[in-house]
Amino acid sequence: MASDKLFYHYNVIDFETSTLFYEPSTRTRLSFESARKRLGGEVLTTENAREFSSAAKGETLEDSIRTVEGYSDIIVMRHFESGAARRAAMTANIPVIHTGDGPGQHPSQALLDVYTIEREIGKLDGIKVALIRDHANGRTVHSLAYLLAKYNDVKIYFVSPEVVKMKEDIKVYLTLKGVEWEESADLKEVTSKCDVVYQTRIQKEHFGERSDLYEEARGKYIIDRDVLGVMQKHAIVMHPLPRLDEITVDVDGDPRAAYFRQAKNGLYIKMALLKLLLVGW
Repeated sequence: MASDKLFYHYNVIDFETSTLFYEPSTRTRLSFESARKRLGGEVLTTENAREFSSAAKGETLEDSIRTVEGYSDIIVMRHFESGAARRAAMTANIPVIHTGDGPGQHPSQALLDVYTIEREIGKLDGIKVALIRDHANGRTVHSLAYLLAKYNDVKIYFVSPEVVKMKEDIKVYLTLKGVEWEESADLKEVTSKCDVVYQTRIQKEHFGERSDLYEEARGKYIIDRDVLGVMQKHAIVMHPLPRLDEITVDVDGDPRAAYFRQAKNGLYIKMALLKLLLVGW
C-alpha cells in the first residue's frame, strides 16, 4: 500500500498505546490497533471494557484512566456515556483520543469522513451533504456537522424520522457559523441535489423499551437502487458502518458506494493522528 508507506520510517516504536473500548467496535478499534502496529510498537487492548475490566467491579473512569496511563503513552477510548472522553482527557497526563461517547460525538470518525469526501469528490468547499436517518443518537453525524462548518459554502440536508431528528444545539451552531441547512422528508429530492449522501443506522440500543418507535423509524429512508437512480454521477454514498438494512446490498457494486473505501481510509487517518500526538509532525 503506497499510501501508508509514508508513515513507516518515523521512530514511534518505543511508545505504548492502550485502547479502552467500553462499547463494541470493529472498525474503530481494529483500525487504531492496525495503525499502531504499522507505525511500530505495541498495543494494550481491552475489548468490551464495560464487562471485562475493573469497571465491572465499580471502578470509576477516572481511576481507570490514572491506572492505564501508567502503562501507556497514549489512550484511545470509546465509552457509552456522553462526556466521558472529556472526563478522561481532564484526568490523564497523556493524550486521549476520543473515538465516540454514547450518543455524543465521534471526532476521529469525522476526520476520516472529511478525508474521504476530499479524496472522492475532490473538494470540501461548496458541497451539499445529506445526513440520513438517526440524528438524535448518531454521534458520527454530530461530529461531521461540526467539522463541515469549518468549510466554505457548505449546505447540509437533514433527512430523518421524527423520533430521531437532529438536536437543536447543532442546528443553532450551524446557523451561528453561517452554514445553510434544511430539514426534509423527501429522500429522493434531497439525494438528487447532493454530492455526499451520508447514511446511518437507527440505533436500537438507545430506544430502551420503546421497540415500537424503533421499528417505526427503522423502515424509513433506505438507500437502494431507486435512490441511486436519482443521484448525480459524481456523488457518493457514505456510511460509518456497521450496516443493517439501511443500504441494500445491491448498492455495493456501484462505484458511488464509498463506505468500504471510507472504512479503509480510517487506517491512514489514525496513523497520522497517532504519529502527530506521539512524536509530532
